[in-house]
Amino acid sequence: MAGINEFHTQVQSEVCSVHPLDPLSVAEMREAVALLRTAQNLSAKVRFMSATLREPTKHEVLAYEAGTPQVREAHFILLDNTDGQTYEAIVSLSNKCVVSWKHIPGVQPPIHIDEFIECENAVKASPEWRAALSKRGITDFDSAIVDPWSAGNYGDHTYSGQRLARGYTWMRTSNDDVGYGRPVEGVVAIVDLNNMKVLAVEDNGVVPLPPPSGNYTATSVGPLRTDLKPLDIVQLDGPSFRVDGYSVSWQKWKFRIGFTPREGLVLYRISYDDAAQERSILYRASLSEMVVPYGDPGPNHNKKNAFDVGEYGIGRLVNSLELGCDCLGTIKYFDAVMTDSKGGVTVIPKAVCMHEEDAGTQWKHTDWRTNHTEVRRARRLVVSFIATVGNYDYGFFWYFYQTGDIQLEIKLTGCLSVGALPPDVQPKYGSMVAPQLYAPIHQHFFNFRLHFMVDGDKNSVYEVDTIAEPAGPDNPLGNGCYPMATLLDKESVAQRIINPLAARYWKIVNPAKRNKVNQPVGYKLMHGENVLPFAKPEASVMQRAGFMRNHVWVTAYDPTELYASGDYINQHSGGDGLPAYVAQDRPLENSDVVLWYTCGHNHIPRPEDWPVMPVATMGFMLRPVGFFNANPAMDVPPPELRASCEV
Repeated sequence: MAGINEFHTQVQSEVCSVHPLDPLSVAEMREAVALLRTAQNLSAKVRFMSATLREPTKHEVLAYEAGTPQVREAHFILLDNTDGQTYEAIVSLSNKCVVSWKHIPGVQPPIHIDEFIECENAVKASPEWRAALSKRGITDFDSAIVDPWSAGNYGDHTYSGQRLARGYTWMRTSNDDVGYGRPVEGVVAIVDLNNMKVLAVEDNGVVPLPPPSGNYTATSVGPLRTDLKPLDIVQLDGPSFRVDGYSVSWQKWKFRIGFTPREGLVLYRISYDDAAQERSILYRASLSEMVVPYGDPGPNHNKKNAFDVGEYGIGRLVNSLELGCDCLGTIKYFDAVMTDSKGGVTVIPKAVCMHEEDAGTQWKHTDWRTNHTEVRRARRLVVSFIATVGNYDYGFFWYFYQTGDIQLEIKLTGCLSVGALPPDVQPKYGSMVAPQLYAPIHQHFFNFRLHFMVDGDKNSVYEVDTIAEPAGPDNPLGNGCYPMATLLDKESVAQRIINPLAARYWKIVNPAKRNKVNQPVGYKLMHGENVLPFAKPEASVMQRAGFMRNHVWVTAYDPTELYASGDYINQHSGGDGLPAYVAQDRPLENSDVVLWYTCGHNHIPRPEDWPVMPVATMGFMLRPVGFFNANPAMDVPPPELRASCEV
């Protein structure tokens, strides 16, 4: 079946011409690394922290014609472990040279996965760490696992200027348990990542190890269900989508696939074919930042505030997906190319999965007079990737519908970050999930950068609330209500929060383009589950993740403004990113705008979340509002029943 249902391709197809937005190929990445090494005479102590395509300007991309010459450039972030300094470089593959080399003082690039491995080894070799475990009666050091967490910034200048991580320890009972079920509570190693040296080991008091409780593999959880029949999803005639390199066409949709080690999946040039006219909707869409603030103020957990995009690079932690497990149906995969920290080029196969799936009833009507029924089933195209960040696993699913809707769904699963308690003690700031094991309350905040281009790059953004008409002559029965649209005309006012009681949404329109009822064409952003942070305004995480303060931000387009918390959030004190962008208070009306959407998930853990939590979902919907003259899915053909049966 895999031969029928799996259409796996390499990163760069030799038969396809290179587009300006195509990710760097393996050959391009290797050449760029070699050019940079030679030109800058890089030592073995220099780490390649990030390497990706340097995207051409929007003007260059929109003006591109297939087959025309183009400039291909690579952007690098490097860290010199000798002195802890950070550098950025741009390498021209077209001209075979280093275009720029720039020192970026006072910053820390994201922690590389290679550093995670080296940090764990350094901690496990530390006499101080071993002494802390021995104090607790633990001598089987080989069964320990150590996860480095980003150190944050709490105003402590003890290790000022050093590249830090905080190492947390758990004891694994076997390869069949999750590894996070037996925390060594109270022991935190502070590590200098430049020298891979343990600077200190915090000991906040001895707590007994919880009893083993985290087995989760199929061979260890006990008898499995035997009454589940196979469910095969087969497209005997092949998929309906077409792929040319990184260009995707499906039904009336067109877009391009990209991937970066920081953001993961990036979608470019999203458009819809309407009456033989290719109409643009989004120029670029991606995950910009995410942060997970924990709500336990105790010394063992109060510094857990992980920025999984800016501090780690969620694209670097992407899974290699498996047919039948992560993706069902007839699948198209895209690989991801990046460097390890030594400059070696690595390929993560099957990093992005694309397939079609049934999405239920699309529209239906039964004429009760004639008993005639017309019904259409919905189909959607799914483009997704999944990343594992330590204990948590995150799936990001973009859905494209035949109705012109675009949906983003986040799926949260994996293992809770837990703590240990003495017997018979109940937590205030979390929930018991197993004997002597509790999970702190925490939140997940995701920010998505949506560069709109609704029928062109001159757009305006409105906030729309539904207003109840006051009682009076115009509303004699008290039932009147109406939508009220408020223009967000500058950045200082375009910082908004949800209001479900007003049915609030945000509408992005092109004032120069009108539909047949003389409305400006547009799309609206509809929020799903959401919440605001519970951290105090003065808290470190609120200073560093200022984007959490609002659910919607709108900024004037600037190609250098890509990340909601700024370019370098690791160990940064805060104030960068969206708060700094909007301080310019640029005008927004009828201009090139970027909408940033923040969605938050409040997680009060429960026993059912242990040892691996069932998927929780959240996200948002982009829906046409006056973009089309009528239901764009009217031309979807009636369903064929050849693959269905009754029992």
